[in-house]
Amino acid sequence: MNTYMAKPGEVEQKWYVVDAEGQVFGRLASKVADILHGKNKPEYTPHVDTGDFVIVINAEKLVFTGKKLDQKIYYKHSGYVGGLKETKYRDLMQEKPEFAFYEAVRRMLPKNKLGSKMLKKLRVYRGAEHDHAAQKPEAIEL
Repeated sequence: MNTYMAKPGEVEQKWYVVDAEGQVFGRLASKVADILHGKNKPEYTPHVDTGDFVIVINAEKLVFTGKKLDQKIYYKHSGYVGGLKETKYRDLMQEKPEFAFYEAVRRMLPKNKLGSKMLKKLRVYRGAEHDHAAQKPEAIEL
């Protein structure tokens, strides 16, 4: 018996809409990363992009557990000496909630060309409106 290996051209990719209202930030990010990676499908193959497209709406209504809004910090570095910038997640979620969720998912995907390809299939929106009605996305409850 041979192991099935998916080929890049024969993988069917669907579109899903996830409503993030009231969902826990990190738990939702890990589930979305699994869908982008294709780990929710039986034909998952590590070296092929078998994942689906995901549209996340209501990113501003994500919930953090405990004191994470005040204690969790987003770091970025400019590359220069003393260029470390810190932002608390409370400020980040008020200013750019879609960026915060996008970064959380990005850091859960592989750090290579395949991960970059998977990340291009993620769309995150602050409110309940999105521009992908033509793709006929299915609503999925996570």
